[in-house]
Amino acid sequence: MSKTTSSSSSGGIGFAGLLTVLFIGLKLTNYIQWSWIWVVSPLWIWLAILIFVLLMVGFVALCFLLFDVWKFRKHWPRQASKSQEGNDE
Repeated sequence: MSKTTSSSSSGGIGFAGLLTVLFIGLKLTNYIQWSWIWVVSPLWIWLAILIFVLLMVGFVALCFLLFDVWKFRKHWPRQASKSQEGNDE
């Protein structure tokens, strides 16, 4: 019997890496006249999108938290003011 092992890794350059290599090739051959910040943009745009999504999730979570506090605050007993405490004597 022969033992066959298959080890597959899902690594690799990926779509953003391929796009970056393509843009660098086009820039170096003078097909495009873009700034280098846009040539390497596939490497950092995904990070900007991720940060934006995380900020939006945090904002929504904060809104839900504040809404819950506001909703339950209506049912909290009111604290007596100092002027009312003096009248109890």
